[in-house]
Amino acid sequence: MRAITCAQLIRLLLLDGWVVRRKAPHGLLLLKRFPGEAFPRNTTVPDKGSQIIVGSTLGAILGVKQTSLGQDGLEVLIRRFGLNS
Repeated sequence: MRAITCAQLIRLLLLDGWVVRRKAPHGLLLLKRFPGEAFPRNTTVPDKGSQIIVGSTLGAILGVKQTSLGQDGLEVLIRRFGLNS
């Protein structure tokens, strides 16, 4: 998996339809409503630092309980929107 900065990930999620709900203590709380789901999904993305830790932090953000993108979904967003920050 390629390295990605916090700003790049936030930009990609915003372009994918996620909206900033509020500033959380450790980053930005983003949410998105999905068809067929009763409640919107939430994820907190760090807004400080240069790169996101690929193992646990990025894996949790891309996981089923948060964005449900996975590594493949992230690659699709990168191809569609690019990594400009």
